[in-house]
Amino acid sequence: MRLRDELPVDHKLATVYRCGAALCGVILLVFGLLGFADRLSPFDTGGARVAGLSTNGLLSLVSVVFGLVLVAGAVVGGNLASTLNMCVGSLFLLSGLAHLFVLDRPANILDFGMPNVMFSFVMGLLILTFGMYGRVTGGLPHDNPYWRGRHPREAAREKQSARRRARQAALTTTPAADGTDPFGSGRPD
Repeated sequence: MRLRDELPVDHKLATVYRCGAALCGVILLVFGLLGFADRLSPFDTGGARVAGLSTNGLLSLVSVVFGLVLVAGAVVGGNLASTLNMCVGSLFLLSGLAHLFVLDRPANILDFGMPNVMFSFVMGLLILTFGMYGRVTGGLPHDNPYWRGRHPREAAREKQSARRRARQAALTTTPAADGTDPFGSGRPD
C-alpha cells in the first residue's frame, strides 16, 4: 500500500492542515521579509537582530522560501498540506539540533543563537503537530479515514455489519404492505 492510498481526499482535518501551514508560513514570511527590509548581508554573523532572533540575509532567504512553501501547501490543502507540514516540521527540528552543535563556531553561517535554536524547535514542533493531527496516533476512532485506510479488512467488516444492522432496523420498523410477516415467514399477521 502506498501512503497516498490511505489518505482521505476530502476530510474535515484538511482545514487543520491548511490553517497550520498558513499560520506558520506567514510567521516565517514576516520574519524573512523583516530581515530583507534591514538589508542584511548574506553571510554576516555580526549579530543583527530581527524580532529578537539573530539573523542574516541567508537566514532571511531560507525563512522566506520555507514560508512560501508552507503557504503554497495551505493553498493546495488536503493531503499535500499534511505531508508538507510533517516534512518541514521535521526539517526545523533537525535544523535546531544541528545548530546546537555549531553555536559559536565558524560553521554557523546562518548566524543562529540560542533563541534561534529554541524558535526552530518550537516552530518545528508546531508545524509537525499540525501535519500529524488526526493522522498519527494509536487510538484513532474507527470512523477516521486514516484508520480505515490502515485497517481495510476490519473497516469492510464494520461497514458490512453496519449495513446489516440498518437493513434489520428498517425491516423491524416498517410493516409489510401486504400484511405478511416482514421476516419472510409468509403468514399474515
